[in-house]
Amino acid sequence: MRKKIVIVGGGSAGWMTATTFIKCFPSWDITLIESPNIPISGVGESTLQSINTWMRLVGIEDKDFMRDTDATYKLSIKFENFYKKGDGGFHYPFSDPDLNGTRFGLNDWHIKNIYKDNVHQSDYADSFFSVMALINENKFDKNTDLKLPSYRYGKNTAYHFDAVKFGIWLRDNKCIPNGVKHVQQEVKNIVKDGNGIKLLVLENDDLVEADLFVDCTGFKSRLLSEFDVPFHSYEEHLPNNRAWAVQVPYLDRQTQMRPYTTCTALGNGWVWDTPLWSRIGKGYVYSDKHATPEEALIEVKEHLKELGYDPESLKYKDIKMRTGLHEKMWVKNVVAIGLSAGFIEPLESNGLFAVHEYLIELMRILQREEHSDVLATEFDKGTFNLRCTKMFTEFTHFVILHYALSARNDTKYWQDLINKDYDWELLNPHITISSGMRYLAMDRMSANEFQPTGGPHCIAAGLNWHPIDRITEKLDIDQLSQEEIDSIVNYLDQRKEMWKDKVKNCYSLHDYLERTIYKNNA
Repeated sequence: MRKKIVIVGGGSAGWMTATTFIKCFPSWDITLIESPNIPISGVGESTLQSINTWMRLVGIEDKDFMRDTDATYKLSIKFENFYKKGDGGFHYPFSDPDLNGTRFGLNDWHIKNIYKDNVHQSDYADSFFSVMALINENKFDKNTDLKLPSYRYGKNTAYHFDAVKFGIWLRDNKCIPNGVKHVQQEVKNIVKDGNGIKLLVLENDDLVEADLFVDCTGFKSRLLSEFDVPFHSYEEHLPNNRAWAVQVPYLDRQTQMRPYTTCTALGNGWVWDTPLWSRIGKGYVYSDKHATPEEALIEVKEHLKELGYDPESLKYKDIKMRTGLHEKMWVKNVVAIGLSAGFIEPLESNGLFAVHEYLIELMRILQREEHSDVLATEFDKGTFNLRCTKMFTEFTHFVILHYALSARNDTKYWQDLINKDYDWELLNPHITISSGMRYLAMDRMSANEFQPTGGPHCIAAGLNWHPIDRITEKLDIDQLSQEEIDSIVNYLDQRKEMWKDKVKNCYSLHDYLERTIYKNNA
């Protein structure tokens, strides 16, 4: 049966939601209502490789949107100064580790770290991820001819793009041409009944009814807040709640246009670096409990000055963030998507992650009711809330890991983070998380080996947190001959050189993009 869906709020979250609905349910009545008075400014958005699942769902390829959204490719996230100041940084690549030919899997590198002098923590990713050969040289290729093991373009590549331009592109290319109605009006009033929201009263006095209202109003949670749903703040565990965002020009496009996001830790937070085609998006994410906005602005200006910029010539945008999650995201006939549901500070590029992952979950629920009078049962809503909450909470634990395993103590900010007694149950008292932080670190170590899935093993190695005693006990490495140890170490080193040789003729990221995406717009 034909359903009516009303999305309140535009931006990337609103238009991604509209794109998803009109693609999955083309016969439904889809309307997006957004305020004409909200200022638009893009800071540069960094995505995760999982966005590709959503892209395939709605039928979008890179060549479709990249040129219009200032986009570049992304293969990894680099973390600098998180272990200690001047640590040289380490990577979390998006591909799977290549364990072929290893003797003890990921533990081979820990053996190397024990027996070889001066092994830098960045060598961990270099030893297991063939895609690091591209990353280290600022190069890019879709791996059609390279055949780098465990690297697959469609699975392991993400994007940097202007999120505002991305929303506009979705609006003009995927939504309105396919039947999404666009209403630019303020919501003046919300009328409720026993089923949830009965209707919206717009500024022009139009009345809007729907079977389902989707809240994409950002931190305001304009619709969800009508139901007094408790919001659980995570600020006690992730204190960063503010950011200074700034757009900077390229000083050297060839060297600064990198196929990865860089996160650089400062005294009271960290700075993001997202290289778009025409500019770089930067921002200082910090805790205003440890630094005033004025003090944080001085910090980021000093950082930019060290990079060769004139910080006084740039414009800065003050962004306030709310870290935490609503107890429920779907209540009655209202479902929240994106910031209106919850937010984790963007250390792991998760700003749009919750949007596309929640939308995929929502489509799974709604598709089973497509031909029914009932849009969704209470069991359906509960399932959605449980799955999204679990996903959000486990991601929160992962982000916390970056701070909890740090060895920095040079400021009060870092001292508070590394000495914090994390109460994992309080992160979400309404569901039992059997995995959480222990799953991400302690339990994996107690099993004597990190598992080659996800990012925890990369973060732990990069922060110099090694299960050496457990490895020694499990593998009985004291019984290994020097010849066996040398073989393990040499194999890791040799294949790094082999991977490097494979990419020697690849184009730089800038030149690859210029030839394939921006060839008439250099």
